Amino acid sequence: MRTKWKRHVCILLPNKQHLDCAVRVRARGREVLNSVLKQLVICDLQVFGLALLRDHEYLFVDLDQKLSKYFGKRWNTGSLKVPFILFLRVQFYVETGQLIMSSREQQLYYSELRQKVLRSQSRHQEALFFQLAASALQAEVGDLEQTDEEGEERKQRHCFLPEDYFPSWLIKRRGRDFLLQHCPVLHGELRGLPRSQAVLRFIKEASSLQDGAVTFYRMKQKKKELRSSILLGVAVKGVHIYQEVEGRQCMLYDFSWIDIDRLTFQGSRFEMAAVGSLCLPKLVYHTHSAFHSKHILKHLSDSHRLHISTRDAVSCIQQLENMKEAYICDATRLRERLGCSDLTSSMSDCSVVVEAAADWAEEEEEEGSPSEAELWLDEPEEVFVDDPAEVSWLAELLHGVSVDGPLVFPSSDWTAVTMEMKQVLWRRADEGASVD
Repeated sequence: MRTKWKRHVCILLPNKQHLDCAVRVRARGREVLNSVLKQLVICDLQVFGLALLRDHEYLFVDLDQKLSKYFGKRWNTGSLKVPFILFLRVQFYVETGQLIMSSREQQLYYSELRQKVLRSQSRHQEALFFQLAASALQAEVGDLEQTDEEGEERKQRHCFLPEDYFPSWLIKRRGRDFLLQHCPVLHGELRGLPRSQAVLRFIKEASSLQDGAVTFYRMKQKKKELRSSILLGVAVKGVHIYQEVEGRQCMLYDFSWIDIDRLTFQGSRFEMAAVGSLCLPKLVYHTHSAFHSKHILKHLSDSHRLHISTRDAVSCIQQLENMKEAYICDATRLRERLGCSDLTSSMSDCSVVVEAAADWAEEEEEEGSPSEAELWLDEPEEVFVDDPAEVSWLAELLHGVSVDGPLVFPSSDWTAVTMEMKQVLWRRADEGASVD
């Protein structure tokens, strides 16, 4: 392949690192993604996508489309020396980090959430930022150091920069001294928590942040308006609509996926109709262009599909967490009765890792008018299975093994997975083994 037929693409990662690759002029997005996977030594990326910055907004690249469609004439006339920029960004947020099988991808997911927390404007959730900072410190620093100084009480060290863990508005509101005084107290309460568990804790807490696990798209209330004051947020469980007022985000609507009847784009015109029981009028907004509309609609469709395919897995994880909590409580009461000090120590921490049961294979779109598209959000019927699936990898996951390979199960298999997980937990509990 001659050099003049190659293009240099630079991919910026959430952890502020970057990757470089050279691709053919006729390359599609998937060719860049394959290069990213190879350099990261990951078999697949479950929740990330390649994004392009267009009109100050991130749009996720359709991997089956040619890159020339996104970079225009500059792509055809470019050279190997001038890089084209793409971003590796979270495309699908999840309810729990345990759905992300690869440890490397989980770290990238954590890195992007860390940056979003620092830019967050959720001023009414101040207490949550202290919890997030404590979890981040435990994940990155480990246990808070303590020292004995000439027989005095043990003093806690707090060597961190508030700017690295708190939004600027919170530092201004409370002051650096306040943060340096109180954050180490919460950090100290996490002593003994493994760093991998602290990462999962941070991911779970960040999902509770109003503007945390959300992808925003700017829209106008009227087509001829100069300023986009509406923010459409694609979240884990549905769609949020905000209006920006004096630099602050005010939530207008919070729709779960089952609240939405249909989403329609006609050119740059976006319409959303809620189910009839909500008695809400049809919402009409305007995007930057038909190009934006098509990509936003695809993101909404794919996010809804992922939510449907992983909800059984999320339910499974929640059941196991409840089992662990109940077992620990029972073990504590038993120890108090029998004076057995070894029982609770054997059940120190339960880490169950499962993969999103997502079938992301998308049917090829029929050729038609690019200016009009519609998405109906119909919930599929529940699926039950009688024949247990082959889940021999499960016992290894319960031991805390990191899995970086592709392990994909159809959503219908998660009933069998749930039972297998319970059986492994019960067996290990009977044996007195540590479940971590």
